Amino acid sequence: MKNLKKIIAMGLTAALCAVSLAGCGGTQNGGTDGATDTNAKDTYKIGVLQYADHPSLDNCREGFKQGLDSEGIKYDITESSAKGDDSTNTQIAQQFVSQGMDLVCGIATPSAQACYNAAYEAKIPVIFNAVSDPVAAKLAESDTQAMDGITGVSDMLPVDEQLKLIREMLPDAKKIGILYTTSEANSVSTIETYKQKVGEYGFELVEKGITNAAEIPQAVDLLVSEVDCISNMTDNTVVENLPILLEKATAKNIPVFGSEEEQVGNGCIASAGIDYIELGKKAGVMAARVLKGEDVKNIPFETLTESKITINTDVAEKIGVTIPQSITDRAEVKNAPSES
Repeated sequence: MKNLKKIIAMGLTAALCAVSLAGCGGTQNGGTDGATDTNAKDTYKIGVLQYADHPSLDNCREGFKQGLDSEGIKYDITESSAKGDDSTNTQIAQQFVSQGMDLVCGIATPSAQACYNAAYEAKIPVIFNAVSDPVAAKLAESDTQAMDGITGVSDMLPVDEQLKLIREMLPDAKKIGILYTTSEANSVSTIETYKQKVGEYGFELVEKGITNAAEIPQAVDLLVSEVDCISNMTDNTVVENLPILLEKATAKNIPVFGSEEEQVGNGCIASAGIDYIELGKKAGVMAARVLKGEDVKNIPFETLTESKITINTDVAEKIGVTIPQSITDRAEVKNAPSES
């Protein structure tokens, strides 16, 4: 984004920003040429709340701003991260409301829920981003009907494509492991989808639920002793602690399949996932429609359906997995950057 300059997030003291609203910051854009409502504001105040800091959600945030820019929206944006803490998540959402934002965006299910709960009475529109199952999360009435005050974009994982990829790469594998946080609605929903589909591809599912990050090492130790491979989801707690999972799995030569390309670049062997920049762009364009006057309730949520295959050939070689030519012919290679 061109001509960015720092602004002070209205209504927040420096202490609150440093202590409670970890990761907050503000930028102002210059907008781009394009058709806008004649009654539109010169500049809109937008709050973006991201539940955790990891590459897929970071890409959502950047894509969101790109989507706004593509529609010619001028905005002051306050970007904050809850750092995976639920109380901070709620507090930031409430601060956005007290600041009188014109629109707020919640990235990941917990932040979308917090924003909606805080903004509903104030009639501030909410755009959610990276919510796996909006209906199950009570952020949409149905797949075709939005709720009053909120709509957005879903990152429902292409589970069939992922299972097809795993079966093609590991023809003899029998057990797939998944680690997930039991309190994350997005993960619980995706686990149910896996349960319904693994049998179609000749797999048995082994799941390990955790309640917090401290439980990850022990859960991973159990998981790698029981499975032939692991399929990672978009579980925020697990993705934030992905290095722990990868280290323990790699030590046992257990391939870990990511849910998107950034996880592959960080050490997963492959993924059949979606592009989170594109996901964010869709949300940004949707936000622009709302700011230009469309009623949120008349805009059903959208799901990014296009998936792409990404592979890490360095990881495959390290753990002794041969990636079939049929996969490499249609995949993008994303190895970790070389150390210099």
